[in-house]
Amino acid sequence: MADTPPDPKPPPITVVLPDDQEVTGLLLRRQQTPEGWLYKVSIPAWTNTDGRVEPSWYTVWVQAPAHVRPVNGVSYEAVPTAYMDAPSPVRQELGPRRPSGWVLAKTGGRGPDRGVVHAVDCEEAPTGAPVLTWERALDAAERQGVRLCSLCGAAAELDPLLKGFDHGFDDGE
Repeated sequence: MADTPPDPKPPPITVVLPDDQEVTGLLLRRQQTPEGWLYKVSIPAWTNTDGRVEPSWYTVWVQAPAHVRPVNGVSYEAVPTAYMDAPSPVRQELGPRRPSGWVLAKTGGRGPDRGVVHAVDCEEAPTGAPVLTWERALDAAERQGVRLCSLCGAAAELDPLLKGFDHGFDDGE
């Protein structure tokens, strides 16, 4: 994509290309993400428009520090930088969220235990099994011979959906 870097001229930065060549480009922006930092850089390139070859800038987001290196003696303090919002006090207390989804571990037996529904991050969950939505996990759990894992909390999380949220609160139970 051809782009013109904004004025005033952004600071130079070394950009590492996929074949490990290094070129000097311009650092336009920085963005913090849950996976790390992304840098928006422009590197000099050529464009062919109507049969004319002209110099231009190719602008792209790259991962830092894997694809960029600072230039000695250059300050990057004025580069527009977007930081992630600080986690809420609730999120800080609870910690990171567990990945969403469920998996069905088929036991393959003919006995009463034919499968177990696990959370995707359960230690007992099979690797490579298709990830189920909660609706599909409930469908699987309603089949005869399938149970919910109590190790990962699948039972605690899906059982109220199977039996209803009032289960256990009636006078007769």
